[in-house]
Amino acid sequence: MRSWEGRGRQVEHLGPEIEPDKRTLRREFLAVRNRLTDDDVRETGRALAGRALELPELADARTVAAYVSVGGEPGTPALLDALRARGVRVLLPALLPDNDLDWGEYTGPDSLVRIRHAGKMALFEPSGERLGPDAVADADVVLLPGLAVDARGMRLGRGGGSYDRVLARLERAGTHPRLVVLLYDTEVVARVPAEAHDRPVHAVVTPSGVRRFAGA
Repeated sequence: MRSWEGRGRQVEHLGPEIEPDKRTLRREFLAVRNRLTDDDVRETGRALAGRALELPELADARTVAAYVSVGGEPGTPALLDALRARGVRVLLPALLPDNDLDWGEYTGPDSLVRIRHAGKMALFEPSGERLGPDAVADADVVLLPGLAVDARGMRLGRGGGSYDRVLARLERAGTHPRLVVLLYDTEVVARVPAEAHDRPVHAVVTPSGVRRFAGA
């Protein structure tokens, strides 16, 4: 059994004999994130950027597919600006009506627009030219959002399926970018439920360091 603590509440992650479903786990992780303050998120984002920039994959990358964090997600703005300052081409997603993702280039904070999608949270998306869903195949590294990752590298997402489509598209294209999920330290757990279509990530970056997964 693996457990973790988050701001006064303990959430249990049970072994495979009593494995909770994805929906239950998502509620638990989101409840902990919702208790974070804006200062918590900003401070974590700075630490996360420092750790991520140490990755050799990012040092060598010419194009990185990333995302703009919202709400209690580990903050990404510092990392996006640091990558761009290095001369990296940064692609950001734009949510389509069917939950697939289009992509556009990040050229600084002024290139973002806040869009509220029906029934979903408001997202910051690139305001410039749309490059099409297949543009992600140009990425050397894909930075993935998530709620947790386990010892196998299996990622627990929010459940919308957008990044499942991205990973399937990369597989069809025959491209093999490095897959990296950005999380809080407490979101690296023993096990999350996985389905046949789920794919492991290569690494997780948290404010305290990097963990790689041998099977990915």
